[in-house]
Parts: sequence; C-alpha cells; structure tokens
Amino acid sequence: MSFFAIMLALLLEQARPLSRENPVHAGIRAWTVSVRRNFDAGREHHGWVAWGLAIVPPVLFTVGVYWLLMRWVGWPVAMLWNVVVLYVTLGFRQFSHHFTRIRDALESGEEHAAREVLAEWQQVETTEVPRSEVVRHVIEYSALSAHRHVFGVLFWFAVLAALGLGPAGAVFYRLTEYLARYWSRKSVAGVAPVSERLQQSAKQAWLLVDWLPARMTALSFAIVGSFEEAIDGWRFHTKHFPNDNDGVILAATAGAINVRLGGSALKMREELKTAPIYDDEDTWQEPGVTPGREADLGHLRSVVGLVWRSVVVWMLLLALLSLARLLG
Repeated sequence: MSFFAIMLALLLEQARPLSRENPVHAGIRAWTVSVRRNFDAGREHHGWVAWGLAIVPPVLFTVGVYWLLMRWVGWPVAMLWNVVVLYVTLGFRQFSHHFTRIRDALESGEEHAAREVLAEWQQVETTEVPRSEVVRHVIEYSALSAHRHVFGVLFWFAVLAALGLGPAGAVFYRLTEYLARYWSRKSVAGVAPVSERLQQSAKQAWLLVDWLPARMTALSFAIVGSFEEAIDGWRFHTKHFPNDNDGVILAATAGAINVRLGGSALKMREELKTAPIYDDEDTWQEPGVTPGREADLGHLRSVVGLVWRSVVVWMLLLALLSLARLLG
C-alpha cells in the first residue's frame, strides 16, 4: 500500500502542484506560532515542551484518521488518506519551479534574472555573485531541497508505515524540518522574538531526525552516480564534520557528478569557518569545499538526472519491500 500511495502522490503532485499559499500550510504556520507564543518561556525544558506540542498533535491526528479509516471503512480509503498526506508533504514541485526558472534564465543568457530568482528563493544577496557561483548554489540548494521534500519524507513515511502508523512519518519529518527552519529566525513579524533555547531544541531535534535519512540520500546518490568519488567525498567530510547532515549530502552529490561544491549551503555554517584541513596525504583542502570541476550548466542537467535516478532506486526498493510483505 505504501508503494502505491507514494506513486499516486508523486503523479498527482506533478500534474497539479500544491500552491504555496494553501490552507494546510497556512494552518500549520498558525499552529506553530500559537504554540511558540504560549510556551516559549526561554528555558531549556520549555523549548522541548513547545517543540513537542507543535509536533505531537498533528502527528496523532494523522495516525488517528488513518486508524479510523482502516477499522471502519477499509484499506482503499485509508490508502487515499496516505495519498492526501503525502501530496501535502512530498514532492518536487514545492521547489523545482525555482530551479527551472534559474536554469532557463542561464540558458538564455539572462544572468541578472537568474540571480533575482536565486535571491527570492533563498533570501540571499546575489548581486555580485558570478555565473559559476550561481550554478553552484543552485545545485546545492536543489540537492538539499530534493532530500528534504522527497527522500527524507519517503524514509520516515516508509519506516512508520511499516509499523502501522500510516502517513505519520511524513508529517513528523516535514514538521521537524519546518520548525528547525522557521524557529531559526530570531523574530517573526507580529510575534515576540524566538528564544535561543527554543531555537536550540528545534535544531537538535532536526539533527537527530535527519541523521539517518541524510545518509540514505547520500548513499542513493552514490549508487546512481560516480560511486567511488561520492563515497570518498562523504568519508572525508564526515571525518572532519561528523554531525553535518547537509554536508554529507553535498559531499556525496559533488562526488557523484564531479562538481566542486561548498558555497553558502556549506561555508556559511559556523563549524566550517575553521583553519584549512589536510587530508591523509597532507594535501591542503579549503574548509567546506569539495574537489571536482567548476560548476557549469551541464551540471544542472546532471543533478536532475541524479535525483530522478535516485527516485527510481527508492521506488524499486519500496516495491520489493511491499512485495515481500505481501508474499510473507
């Protein structure tokens, strides 16, 4: 059932993508703002209480509806509920339009337009960013977005669905990512500033929840790309930055398509602002920058192929697991 729910959700999302200003996402934003306003008192345990209250009720609601449908209506309707939840939480079209607009602008020679779209997408300053850096940033943000909107959701959905919890994993993962991102802002219009304790709690929770999915995504990129180079980049990065989930994905991406990465998605993180690193042969490495060729338009096509091949691998794996469960 999980395999067919994912396939239907992906097809539906490609045919009719969910708009950014949809009532579900608006409701989630209102819910998290309300929780933070009432429970963020600045102490460590208050941070975890607020995080738990923001996560647990939506997850329990999702599981409750699934169990009720399974018990009183039947599995076909319960599968449709899975499709609905996955449609809201899963999908390329939640970020791919930015990628497409930037790629089309660069192919048309409209570099200024590409920088504007990149600035709108990631809320960064791009006025003086050269063309190769625009391409590099697009690859980084696209790889991370594919992980957070697709592969990470697939991982947690499949794990909790196997335990009989329906689509709870998809909601759990996306909410955890959303809180870490949204609460990292020190202030939001009309709302009191976010306390450091709450920011820290959301960040720690996201680090733990995303640890294994990030490595599964990196492994899938290695399998469908240049395996040896991807694994070498992953191993080198993990050796020096063991708790950097995003860095593992980007290091594997860089090796898989032979591109030099390490722009703002890596270098702006505080743990990477360190002294130069030396590998086992005492070769100097710039902190947070992977080996590989300078990014160009050809790499944009390569990263699209890398992601879609990874989707095929994940779907084949889920199909085999579903078949094994049916035969068992």
